[in-house]
Amino acid sequence: MSGGVDSSVTASLLRQKGFAVHGFFMLLPLPGAEKHIKRVQSVADHLSIPLHCIDMKEFFSRTVIDYFIRTYRNGYTPNPCIICNQQIKFGTLMNIIRNEGMEKMATGHYARIKKMSDGNFILQRGCDPKKDQSYFLCRLAAEQLENLILPLGDLTKEEVYDLAAELNLSGIHGPESQDICFLAGETISTFFAKQGIGDSPGDIISTKGTVIGQHRGLWRHTVGQRRGLGLPDATPWYVKQLDAENNRLVVCKNDALFTRKIVIRDVLWTDPAVPTPWQGYVQIRGRHKASPAKIVAGGNGLWIITFETRQRAVTPGQFAVFYREDSVAGSGIITDHVVGEVTAQ
Repeated sequence: MSGGVDSSVTASLLRQKGFAVHGFFMLLPLPGAEKHIKRVQSVADHLSIPLHCIDMKEFFSRTVIDYFIRTYRNGYTPNPCIICNQQIKFGTLMNIIRNEGMEKMATGHYARIKKMSDGNFILQRGCDPKKDQSYFLCRLAAEQLENLILPLGDLTKEEVYDLAAELNLSGIHGPESQDICFLAGETISTFFAKQGIGDSPGDIISTKGTVIGQHRGLWRHTVGQRRGLGLPDATPWYVKQLDAENNRLVVCKNDALFTRKIVIRDVLWTDPAVPTPWQGYVQIRGRHKASPAKIVAGGNGLWIITFETRQRAVTPGQFAVFYREDSVAGSGIITDHVVGEVTAQ
């Protein structure tokens, strides 16, 4: 339970269906924790369910925040929500909940779970295309999905707000959760400064290698970024690459941001019997519209994705999620490898 409308409606719906519901709240290293706990407790009291507060501060810091900082400092753009879902919420927390005697874990995510004829469990998109969160749950294994209930997967956000009013939850639940909760509205630069990580100036170079400016730290930037570069020109410059090895920010003009082929690593498939080449739809960031693509195996654990149409600002460190219709077929982490350096098998 976060105290927001989604988890609050989820708990209430499960109670209506006859489940014996317990609320579990993660204590994380976030500002305003006491106020947050009071809000969650007020929702639990309103629903007459017991609330368990689980201290996850140290594990969250080691698992999610350290990953976030390390990934940026290595010249990649992290996705902490996917890591948190895989290892924290549906990893350690799910194990704690199960050890407390709970048969299932439920959350307010907008996604669906389907049991296949072979007994395997797969993840599907939520019915509300504007709120679908299957991308952020892409690394969940079948055994995690088997022990999970997602009551909001068949609902739209508007329907959830209507239910909150019908259930007398309006005014009790808090605001929606932020995408990167531990930033708490801060910029990445401010967050890094609080971690004791100061500016690390370096060159801004064009794709031809010409030095055309200076940056204050690679973590201030991400691929496709236009604002904040301080590079006046007839046409805008955009970030193309974070060269951490040489502490250089590589920029380009808009057309150079487009590509049809990318390389991914650490691929997880929902079905171990994967036909290659695989064909379906691939989504390369949270709010990206999945695009038709083909995936083939490369050497050394790498895979090559070829899109039917060029994709803009493909960002190393982000996740590419594979869909067959509405079902998640797998995922991998986008690398900065050049396709010509990887041989398809």
